[in-house]
Amino acid sequence: FSIHKESVNIHLLIQKVVELILLQVENREGNIHLGLDASLPVIAADPIHITNVIFNLVDNANKYSPNNPSIYITSENNDRGIIVRVRDEGIGMTAETQKRIFEKFYRVSTGNIHDIKGFGLGLSYVKAVVDQHGGQVLVESEPDHGSTFEIFLPFK
Repeated sequence: FSIHKESVNIHLLIQKVVELILLQVENREGNIHLGLDASLPVIAADPIHITNVIFNLVDNANKYSPNNPSIYITSENNDRGIIVRVRDEGIGMTAETQKRIFEKFYRVSTGNIHDIKGFGLGLSYVKAVVDQHGGQVLVESEPDHGSTFEIFLPFK
């Protein structure tokens, strides 16, 4: 895929994603908490692909949270760009799983949750898009304690 960078306000993209997915989260009696604290939210990025990246992370946070999902989306700046974090209180992942989640077609084992649909392409797409933007994606997770995905995207 090709990247077409333009000046985008990442906070507006996050708010768009929240509008798109909020009904699904609320139907599961969940909520989304925003802490958009980046004082410089404008970066050079492809708005469509970055919107898809954020949507994918928030959608996963919803899908992998068994009951009443609580999803936290935050932003902050460092001297080189913006950091966006998507945190949930869902099923979490083992260290072994975390090593593989960005591989194409890899799917997290969900134990007794059988209704999670997907092909295992979302997180490989997330990584590819972030890499093409010169950024980085990290994950911290613990089984039964949720996951935090952190995306760094440079200003230029």
